[in-house]
Amino acid sequence: MSKRRNHDAAFKARVALEAVKGERTVSDLAAEYGVHPTMIHQWKRSLLEGAAGIFERGGKAAVAAEVAEETVRDLHAKIGELAVANDFLSRKLKPWIGK
Repeated sequence: MSKRRNHDAAFKARVALEAVKGERTVSDLAAEYGVHPTMIHQWKRSLLEGAAGIFERGGKAAVAAEVAEETVRDLHAKIGELAVANDFLSRKLKPWIGK
């Protein structure tokens, strides 16, 4: 089983820009950079969708909102994990405290 790799934003941007240029096929880029063609298509789509945000006023606010949304998602996931752990532990503790 192969391990997932996390690529930094600069790498993704470089590969997506080359894909947008269209000088080489996505298959060629995938072979050169060692990533799956589907990932290149996703990065290219993200680049094209987010490109307009660069020229908008307050473009940094949009990026901050995206980061905040991602943080909220992570925190909600952590809350869910902790709620499950609390429920499990409270059920296991009942025989000891007699409730």
